[in-house]
Formats: sequence, C-alpha cells, structure tokens
Amino acid sequence: MEYLLSQVIFSFIASAGFGVIFNAPRNSLIHCGFVGMVGWISYILLADSGVDPVIASFVGAFAVALVGHIMAKRFRMPMIIFSVAGIIPLVPGGLAYNAMRQVAENDYLGAIPLAAKAFMISGAIAMGLVFAEVLVQIVMKAFRKQSVAAGNEVGK
Repeated sequence: MEYLLSQVIFSFIASAGFGVIFNAPRNSLIHCGFVGMVGWISYILLADSGVDPVIASFVGAFAVALVGHIMAKRFRMPMIIFSVAGIIPLVPGGLAYNAMRQVAENDYLGAIPLAAKAFMISGAIAMGLVFAEVLVQIVMKAFRKQSVAAGNEVGK
C-alpha cells in the first residue's frame, strides 16, 4: 500500500512540476498533476501485474489523453496543457540514457536492446495519445450527429 501511495504522490508532483516548467497556468497545475498521476498509476498497475512495459505505456498514454480531454473540456483550456505535463512520467528517459551510455562505452550490442525498448515505448506513448484523440473525435461526432437529429425532430 505504501508503494502505491508513494507512486501516486511522486507522479502527481512530477507532473505538476513539469506543468510549472512548461508555464501552464497556475490554476491548472493541480489538474496537470492529476492527469499525470492517472497515467502513471495506469502504467504501474499494469507493469507490476506482468504486462509488457510497451503495452502498459500505451494504456498509460491513452489514460493521460482521455483525462486530458476531460480536463480541457471541463476547464475550457487547450488539451495540450494537460497532456504534455501528464505524459512526462511515462517517458522512458532512463532507458534512453542507458542506451546512450552503452554507446559511449562502445558496447553497441548492449545498446541495441535498450534503444529498441526505448523506441518501442516512445512509439506506444505516441500511439496511445493518437488513439485517444481519434476515439474522442469519433464520440464527439456521434454526439453532434445525435443532437442535430434530436433538434430536427423537435422542430417538426
């Protein structure tokens, strides 16, 4: 329980802190922290239960994008404010660093799997963000279609 609580707290702080670095409005910093926390908890719960880190990163990024869209609609702000700060905990910086360290040490065979894993996780994060965006657009289009149809029936 302490492990999960520390993950929640530190992911919140990291996301809110990067919100400060990226000049997010002050009134949105708590929400940026919440978005990052949701994405990281989605990732860590899956990764700790044995799911591949690439798939867990995809799900975490998907959660960040969905919650970011909700926050953007709720607080009438651009979604990018929430998604950029929220995605930071998922970025595979440690893997990329270790890959580059291996290259600097001329251990190219050791660097290849690390770089490939970092690349796959980065791609999964990008795909998670894009898939969530597509899903939101499809749902919003369906709602608009439904409201237009309901409006036409009321006018009859």
